[in-house]
Amino acid sequence: MEMIALGGVIGAGLFVGSGVVVKAAGPAAVISFALTGALVVLVMRMLGEMAAAYPAIGGFYEYNRLALGELAGFLTGWMYWYFWVIVVALEAVAGARLLNYWFPAVPPWMLTLGLVLTFTVLNLLSVRLWGEAEYWFASIKVAAILVFLCVGAACILGLWPQFGGGLANLTSHGGFMPRGIGPVLTGAVAATGFYFGAELVTVAAAESAVPEVTIARATQSVIARVLVFYVGSIFVVVTVLPWDSAGMAQPYVSTLQQLHIPGAPQIMNGVILTAVLSALNSGLFGSSRMLLALAGRGDAPGGLARLSSQGVPSRAILTGTVFGYCAVIMSYVSPEGVFAFLVNSYGTVAIFVYLLIAFAQLRLRARLERESPAQLRVRMWGYPYLTWLAILVMFGIVAAMAFIPDQRSSLVFGMASAGALLLAYGLRRRLPAG
Repeated sequence: MEMIALGGVIGAGLFVGSGVVVKAAGPAAVISFALTGALVVLVMRMLGEMAAAYPAIGGFYEYNRLALGELAGFLTGWMYWYFWVIVVALEAVAGARLLNYWFPAVPPWMLTLGLVLTFTVLNLLSVRLWGEAEYWFASIKVAAILVFLCVGAACILGLWPQFGGGLANLTSHGGFMPRGIGPVLTGAVAATGFYFGAELVTVAAAESAVPEVTIARATQSVIARVLVFYVGSIFVVVTVLPWDSAGMAQPYVSTLQQLHIPGAPQIMNGVILTAVLSALNSGLFGSSRMLLALAGRGDAPGGLARLSSQGVPSRAILTGTVFGYCAVIMSYVSPEGVFAFLVNSYGTVAIFVYLLIAFAQLRLRARLERESPAQLRVRMWGYPYLTWLAILVMFGIVAAMAFIPDQRSSLVFGMASAGALLLAYGLRRRLPAG
């Protein structure tokens, strides 16, 4: 379970997308990732508290429904499902592009289709096979970052051949914060999406043997390591590689090349492919389990709650993949139209989910302290002050998106998606009466 938690938060965004933040903020991108990472740590602690007290299929969908009502549960469940099915499409397309590095003669759409089919079958076979695959994917990613951190530390200390060491790159190209505080805060907004995925462990906890124990251990593992992996590796990148160099388009590959490591492109391409496949695998699991929970509560067609002879929600898995196939088709047919809308909306939707989680924690914590304090096996730090701080920061992120040109479309499309779900909820309320 710890590997699932860590694997969920270490995605392709760290290995590739982080370069965008560095190019905008300079070496101070370390601060951008630290700020966003601290927020995710707080949200994970909230989830750890609720999941240890109420382990359930659907995780925070159930917590939000219990604490905030049917509408909040409906929005949370469908927003999270939407988030993961878009991830399935995005990662399948990204995985195909990476595989083209080794198989240039194969059309990208065939590789994309092959990846989605492969992981659909894997998820349909059994929960155990999904867990095994995710464990090994996550292990490769974690091992790669640990090696990267160790090599980076040796370089900085002057212990690596052909590299002088030191911290000169942090200040020698216009200073630590070459473009001021603005891009640093903007970078924190952009980095928010890179951290999403750690919360998947609370959905997986319901299918573990001892959920109360495993969820507490897994959330603690993320809290202890996420900042080290993200902030530490970004620190290595901006120390070894000048922030304004062309190599920042592929920061981790370029860092290894700067250190004259043979086969650096092949090595990092393999690691990034692993991260992509892990996200694709997690996307199919997360979307199907959330749809299973929605169906169980009447927020989705009841037939989707049926389990196969292998004990997996096959109909929920296949429903998610159908949407994924449609999104993949749109990525080739309408990359600047429908697919652009999907890509620009799913990140904002995830922030909305985190906001609902924080409000749910405030309500459930008060209820637990009043009615059954023995269930508080894991406690949110500084309650309620740190929870309110996290809520204010998330509102600040959403507000900031309105003033950041690159983020404005994401906010608009995310709001449109949330509006569509509100209309769907209104329709759901009217259908039984009709």
